[in-house]
Amino acid sequence: METSSGPRRAWLRVRWSLVAAVGPVAFGSTYVVTHHLLPGGSPLWGSAIRALPAGVVLLLVARRLPRGSWWWRSVVLGTLNMGIFFCLVYVAAQLLPSSVAASLMSLSPIAIAGAAWLLLRERPTPRVVVAAAVGGAGVLLIVGTATGALDGWGIAASVASMVLSSVGAVLTKRWQDGTPVLTVTAWQLVVGGLELLVAAALIEGAPPALSVTESLAFAYVSLVATALGFVCWFSGFRHLPAGAVGVIGLLNPVTGVTLGVLAGGEVLTGSQTLGIGLVLASVALVNAGGRTRPRQGAPGTPGPEPRVAASSSSSTCT
Repeated sequence: METSSGPRRAWLRVRWSLVAAVGPVAFGSTYVVTHHLLPGGSPLWGSAIRALPAGVVLLLVARRLPRGSWWWRSVVLGTLNMGIFFCLVYVAAQLLPSSVAASLMSLSPIAIAGAAWLLLRERPTPRVVVAAAVGGAGVLLIVGTATGALDGWGIAASVASMVLSSVGAVLTKRWQDGTPVLTVTAWQLVVGGLELLVAAALIEGAPPALSVTESLAFAYVSLVATALGFVCWFSGFRHLPAGAVGVIGLLNPVTGVTLGVLAGGEVLTGSQTLGIGLVLASVALVNAGGRTRPRQGAPGTPGPEPRVAASSSSSTCT
């Protein structure tokens, strides 16, 4: 079914934007949970416990193993999006205030737009560029006025995780071939989780003993902030231009800052409040109009995609 009417296109854009927004909101919540509820000193074990259970649960739902090129693609994507990424995020969340860790990660719209231009030949529209600039200004206000010490290693880990995950997200979009999002996400999480499990056993030794509170916190981070979050995040990349999804990712710092204030006792300044307002305005701007999908002909983008977006009735996030 063709999506030719303006109201239909607008609804699809809003629908998939809301689905994609679940990802950064869930990701942003991991900073305060990790910083305040999870044990420090074992970033590899922490990352493995986050990734592998989520991947196993999704794989049990998908009930499908990779075939053909998806074996090596799953290794590449699992390493970029899950393996190295989770370890670096865990380190950043332990070393930085929640607001700063989340805000540095929100610079990903720039990296995503650049990677999409190079790998998908998907040029960012003026609306996306303006939205990214507005959101970037908000990020600078949040980071520049954040309270708490700024650890250099924490900043480096956060920036590196942002760059690697941006490239991985664009590659996920480039390699889409009709395989369900939930299935591809499951493969990535299992690969990344196994990599982290081996690394944790070799480098950190025995896993840390967990209290009941820490176990519940890991369950939330794995099943909600990871399994659900990544399925919805990658669904956004399947149905929307990569640059637009990158701007939606700016909800990550808003969530991190808000939870840091509400649950972590961090102080919210007036400049940070203004920064949050700019971030929300950038997300609204990028979804105020434009196309629901990139131009035809981008490498790795299948022709029948508009019919999928128009008539998909499977899962809300697939």
